[in-house]
Amino acid sequence: MAPHVTTLATIGYQGATPETFQRALQRAGIELLVDIRAVASSRRPGFAKTRLSAGVESLGIDYLHLRALGTPADGRAAARSGKHGEMRAIFIAHMAMPDAQAALQDLANIIRAGRRVCILCFEADPLHCHRNIVAAMLAELMPLEIVHLAPESDTLF
Repeated sequence: MAPHVTTLATIGYQGATPETFQRALQRAGIELLVDIRAVASSRRPGFAKTRLSAGVESLGIDYLHLRALGTPADGRAAARSGKHGEMRAIFIAHMAMPDAQAALQDLANIIRAGRRVCILCFEADPLHCHRNIVAAMLAELMPLEIVHLAPESDTLF
């Protein structure tokens, strides 16, 4: 018998509004939003930790911040400079640390419990974001289908 494959969603809020972001989570049936930013603040209205958690919780979606799965400051600086390879190397080294490994195991246990989980960071393109690395590491721990959500634009053409 084939092992049960669980779906893990990822999402970036770059370019999204709180409304388009929340609709994407609702369409995917997300039950738990896991914020994996090292610093859960944002200059974008509605995406700092307190407002973000209140917004999704008003929709019946739980919120969890796992700071240990966030990119260290030097990795964030590399990403802002477009040095994605450097960011990956820094983040992978960070993920070898005990607190990051413990947070990864905690997240794996949450997913194994059957909740529909989405991991969150800023970057719109998952290929340039550490959330894709976290998702791949989780997929090494269990059968996992990874789906990248993209909030639609509210712009009318």
